[in-house]
Amino acid sequence: MNQPIIDRDQFTESAALSVETITYVHHWTDGLFTLKMTRPPSFRFRSGEFVMIGLPGDNGKPLLRAYSVASPSYDEELEFLSIKVQDGPLTSRLQHIKVGDPIYLGKKPTGTLVTDALLPGKRLFMLSTGTGLAPFMSLVRDPDVYQMFEEVIVVHSVRNVNELAYRELLESKLEGDPLLEDDDRAKMIYVPTVTRESFRTQGRIQQLIDDGRLFEQSKGPQRFVPEEDRVMLCGSMAMIKDHAADLERRGFEEGANNKPGQFVIERAFVG
Repeated sequence: MNQPIIDRDQFTESAALSVETITYVHHWTDGLFTLKMTRPPSFRFRSGEFVMIGLPGDNGKPLLRAYSVASPSYDEELEFLSIKVQDGPLTSRLQHIKVGDPIYLGKKPTGTLVTDALLPGKRLFMLSTGTGLAPFMSLVRDPDVYQMFEEVIVVHSVRNVNELAYRELLESKLEGDPLLEDDDRAKMIYVPTVTRESFRTQGRIQQLIDDGRLFEQSKGPQRFVPEEDRVMLCGSMAMIKDHAADLERRGFEEGANNKPGQFVIERAFVG
């Protein structure tokens, strides 16, 4: 049973927060949904960054969580991908949100899953599990990314096929995107993989790296090359820790906004 529409009177704008309006909600599964909200004219962000969003808490204070922006930086709306945690302080309520409802939006986006934190390279690999796909949905729709790399490879690992959010859009190579040229779209490679159901690609990302399936669609080397490849990681804490360690063993160095490197993770939170 849906909760009642959220009362806008419970929201208070501040120097750090604006009050926006939900414009779109799509439930991918019982545990995964996308929402869109209005975007203030003054809101600027780099593709891959995150921002705080939320609702009023029981104590009247804003209850906020960090969410990566999934929409491209040119979009008039802001898009986010969220799991549903039944006993989660925020997502237990956020999952019931409807078009027209108010929502808090932080005014200061930030993050390290940005191209500024990477050295120049030939291939960009975006390795994600679950809702970790969100920042890559912003990056993969950014024309500037395709000017920087010869191939942009989006890897999304989930347990079940229906959790492959944005699958149709990615399989179409972002068909209909208003800013991407055909040459840009030709550079984009989508590698979905499923761990608990039958699918054309099965197994965890590490398995795909080890047996070479991750590189099958690439025109480049069928392995990671630290001098040419750049990698972004977003997903569970365990996934990020394991892959970061694997990349370092292969000779990759982690980058940051003030010291670009060969791979980056989001240290502020796990999506």
